[in-house]
Amino acid sequence: MFIITPFIGHRISRTLFVQKIVNPSWFVKVGLQLSWERVSQGAKMALYTIGEVALLCDINPVTLRAWQRRYGLLKPQRTDGGHRLFNDADIDRIREIKSWIDNGVQVGKVKSLLSHDDPDTQHIWREQQETLLRLLQAGNLQRLRSWIKEQGRDYPAQTLITHLFIPLRRRLQCPQSTLQALLSILDGVLINYISVCLTSARSKNSKDALVVGWNVHDTTRLWLEAWIATQQGWRVDVLAHSLAQLKPELFDGQTLLVWCGEVPSASQQQLLTEWREHGYPVYPLSPNEP
Repeated sequence: MFIITPFIGHRISRTLFVQKIVNPSWFVKVGLQLSWERVSQGAKMALYTIGEVALLCDINPVTLRAWQRRYGLLKPQRTDGGHRLFNDADIDRIREIKSWIDNGVQVGKVKSLLSHDDPDTQHIWREQQETLLRLLQAGNLQRLRSWIKEQGRDYPAQTLITHLFIPLRRRLQCPQSTLQALLSILDGVLINYISVCLTSARSKNSKDALVVGWNVHDTTRLWLEAWIATQQGWRVDVLAHSLAQLKPELFDGQTLLVWCGEVPSASQQQLLTEWREHGYPVYPLSPNEP
């Protein structure tokens, strides 16, 4: 099991430990007493103060309050004294909001983009995330590969990416070296698995395309999007590195499936449209494309 030592050079004076990585309930102790409440059937669920959430998600408490009051993005519980308490689902939602904003979406437009799974579905996928995290912690790559392969047989790529891999990767995207190591292990196993899926799809699919990242930094996400494309009938190759500038004339005769992040910028959308009008087969990758 990985035990994370105190952050070095952190501006917070209190010691920050990560005791376990299986669940945000165990994710952080900040030298503050975590608040606990009993829920049905004697189970326990962690509840976090706004200060603890700010540390866990690397976000200003003022921003969290604005997301709740002004934009209606969060619905924390309240103590008898009126203080906000956030649960694990709230933390997942905060990470999702932060991801959309980091990808260029205006905060006022985020609400319509957020996932709206019912609580039972959220719980099921949360359990799947925790299972995968336990496998990562155990360090048995063979078991990890087998489990991911099993999920790939049971669920479509889009479902796994949306509900399992993206939320889990968000939880591990932290400037702490141990979490970065776990994320790197996961990404390596995912890329290896997806490359096998892409090879297998070559004998079944008939439409050739090249998956290209355009001004994005998450290389693993290119592979995840390529996996979805294979299940939409494409026979794809993946350009290894994202391009700062995309010039379709350099890929004469090839269909390009372009990943620009969760939401392409206005200029990217305009160029994609202009290129298609000039006869270039260039299409954005998104949950509803190509």
